[in-house]
Amino acid sequence: MLKMKFAAAAVMATVVAVAPTAVFAQDAAPVSATEIVPSSPLPDIPRNETVVLGWGVAGGSSVGTTNPWALPGYTHQEGNNLMWEPLMYFGIYKNEFIPWLAESMEYTNDDFTELTIKLNPAAKWSDGEPVDSGDVVYTFQGQIDNDNLPYHTQFEQQVAGIEATDDTTVVVTFNQPSPRFKFEILTEKFDTGIPIVPEHYLSEQDNPTVAPGRDEIPHSGPYDIVAWNANQKIFDLRDNWWAVEAGLIDTPAVKRVVIANILQQPIDTVAQRIVNNEFDSSVDMRAQIIGNILAQNSEVQSWTGNESPYGYLDWWPNSLWMNTQLEPYSDPNIRKAISLAVNRDLINEILYEGAEIATIYPFPLYPNLQAFADTPEVKALQAEYEPGKFDPEESARLMEEAGWTMNGAGLWEKDGETFDATIQAFENIHGDIAPILAQMLINAGFDANVNFGTDAYQNMVDGVPGLYLFGHGASLYDPFEALNLYHGRFSNVIGTAAGNNRFSRYSNPEYDEILDRISPLDSQDPEFIKGAAEALGIYWRDTIDVPIIQWLHRIPYNNHYWTNWPSSTNVGMGVNGAFWAHTGMLVITGLEPSGAE
Repeated sequence: MLKMKFAAAAVMATVVAVAPTAVFAQDAAPVSATEIVPSSPLPDIPRNETVVLGWGVAGGSSVGTTNPWALPGYTHQEGNNLMWEPLMYFGIYKNEFIPWLAESMEYTNDDFTELTIKLNPAAKWSDGEPVDSGDVVYTFQGQIDNDNLPYHTQFEQQVAGIEATDDTTVVVTFNQPSPRFKFEILTEKFDTGIPIVPEHYLSEQDNPTVAPGRDEIPHSGPYDIVAWNANQKIFDLRDNWWAVEAGLIDTPAVKRVVIANILQQPIDTVAQRIVNNEFDSSVDMRAQIIGNILAQNSEVQSWTGNESPYGYLDWWPNSLWMNTQLEPYSDPNIRKAISLAVNRDLINEILYEGAEIATIYPFPLYPNLQAFADTPEVKALQAEYEPGKFDPEESARLMEEAGWTMNGAGLWEKDGETFDATIQAFENIHGDIAPILAQMLINAGFDANVNFGTDAYQNMVDGVPGLYLFGHGASLYDPFEALNLYHGRFSNVIGTAAGNNRFSRYSNPEYDEILDRISPLDSQDPEFIKGAAEALGIYWRDTIDVPIIQWLHRIPYNNHYWTNWPSSTNVGMGVNGAFWAHTGMLVITGLEPSGAE
């Protein structure tokens, strides 16, 4: 029996960033903006009508930037999601669309080349102007015209025409079947999808992708930005939010939202502020930390109450990625040997108290994806390739066949060099799992250690030797987007950057042909399921990367002032529980007062 030795898992020491969500590379310089200072003292709003959140206020944006077209992106994560709304949201835990600015959004022919959008006639901007078809056309055309916007490529390649047929109707035609455009691009969920922007304001700006917006830009969401500096960001509820009048939602009980900047604060300090009822929620925590919070304050809950694993399934399953163009990682048998050294059952036991969080998939097992994983086609390929197998002996055999020998230190060696299995990772989110993986690899003969340095992400992008612990921000509804991460069109050559969750640089014409064949098909089409299973089989056969864990968001929710937080037994509208996601506005506006003074 293999003797396992484990270094003590490090925990997050300082909040320096959130889970990387590098779906879109945006290299433009940050927008120059300034603090938002109220012209008169803000009205007094009691604590029991205020939500206080521990997060960042300028980690992904310049202070004062509220325009969702201004760069860099992901400004929605810092509270701007309270200002901006999409055509539809998606409730992942109910597996259903949530109509919002649009009453309906349907493909109007069988080959998915035309989409008709019907707007809610009650929708209005904060200045009272209607949200109309002109705003939708302007939003879509802006993605085509501005190559620095996140969905420029998809709009430019797929959209043939955009027509407003009346004040509340827009017809989009595509130059190719686009069955995923409605969900992937036009629907907001987690960190993807686009909000609708106001034509009457942005069209008057010299450069609509640079204008900061500040507290001047009309917005359709329920909260106004009233103050913002490097320490905090304050939003107040406006009394003319159209969604209440339209009957989509009750008048929110939360009158003010304060986002307190916790970047660079010790995580223990953040946790104590939750315990002390200073914060109503905060950044997600590692298991040990949130367990301590729950033990100290019975009013605090997690997604799973006070029981492990404390978190909900996020869309970011983590793998050990490798540069498949670089020797020795270019050898599929080498990559398989690494996978065989990972004991996923032990990971579940050590980190998750037996909950089955370790994974063999590059996508999260949300309802549609779980159904795909349970199909006979996938199950047969899983049995054939055994992607979750732990077998150090077979790992050793593959290494020996590849010409590696075990040296006196118990490490694989070839041409005088040991096998570089340095894991590039992020201490604030991987402090528990990365040391365990490194020890498993060492026990199997790989020269492993963990680099938690500030250069970790850049090393992944540059494709340096070693392993990259990172997620797949891709599939939510069907497996195509995750599988598409490995299409050869994204296989950047060595010497060039490979970001956007495409670190593998994998290229295989056989694989590409399958993806090209199923791309026009609906996810329920039997031919799509068959082809997607074939592509997943190649992913397993070639061990393109080594899937490790499904990702959990362990977010503390404090019930002292506010109740009705999302949980496994209270899914509400079905959205994920991160207040920083695009759907976070639905989390905040759904809260109910506890009655505490």
